[in-house]
Amino acid sequence: MLKIGEFSKLSRVSVRMLRHYDEIGLLKPAEIDRFTDYRYYREDQLPTMCRITALKDMGFSLADIVKILEIYDDREALEGYFSTRQRELEELSRDTARKLALLDAARERLRKEQTMSYDITLKTIPERYAATVQMTIPRYEDEGMVWSALVGETCRMHLTEADPCLCAVTFLDGEYKETDVEVLAWKTVTGSYPDTEHVKFRTLPEVTVASCTYRGSYALITDVYSAERARKSNNANIACFGAFTIGIRLMERLAETFLSSEFTPGCASQPKIDQIAAYER
Repeated sequence: MLKIGEFSKLSRVSVRMLRHYDEIGLLKPAEIDRFTDYRYYREDQLPTMCRITALKDMGFSLADIVKILEIYDDREALEGYFSTRQRELEELSRDTARKLALLDAARERLRKEQTMSYDITLKTIPERYAATVQMTIPRYEDEGMVWSALVGETCRMHLTEADPCLCAVTFLDGEYKETDVEVLAWKTVTGSYPDTEHVKFRTLPEVTVASCTYRGSYALITDVYSAERARKSNNANIACFGAFTIGIRLMERLAETFLSSEFTPGCASQPKIDQIAAYER
């Protein structure tokens, strides 16, 4: 048997924390002297302590660790906890990357002492026939779900894209929502196609949008896209990105690739670029 101090040294966990683990039922001593209240641990409790430390380093809460230790030998149940934690960490990583990009952009702007001004114009997108998907998604960042449904259910239908082809997400809620966001994704097409489980083909009405051409870091686009300017249009919760009109969240994912790419004059895309330029004028 090991005294609590000895067990603390071997496990590299403080005595204070070992006592806390005892109080919450995470790791109880093998024996407590009823006269002195000294705690004693067995050597075979060290592997359990190592598991606790490893799980804590992964970011699991102590409450979750209690539950995990109860099912530790059930590989399927354990994998469920690990998969959930992995998704949480991946989302945290993406959020951290966004914040770092904002910091870099702010630092660059301060260095250049740049004063920005933008010309906001109103454009009308005419009535159009489109493949549409209306869906409630968990958050704005999950916009990819609605596009996955649209692409997945039409990939074998050989849709003929309209010219120019416009793609967009319209946010249908009357206010900003932290969860359960109602969106309508659409892509303009020509021809006649049968509806699928989620994709409905229909004619969308004419809509007016606030438009601005912007070059630079996407982290600074909030200077361009403001709520005050957006209110000048009927449905301004969309943004122009080259030939496409897309949702703000999707634009965030595309911006990094787009801004790091170079156009080669005379390449196969030249006719399309000329059409885009003419359309935007």
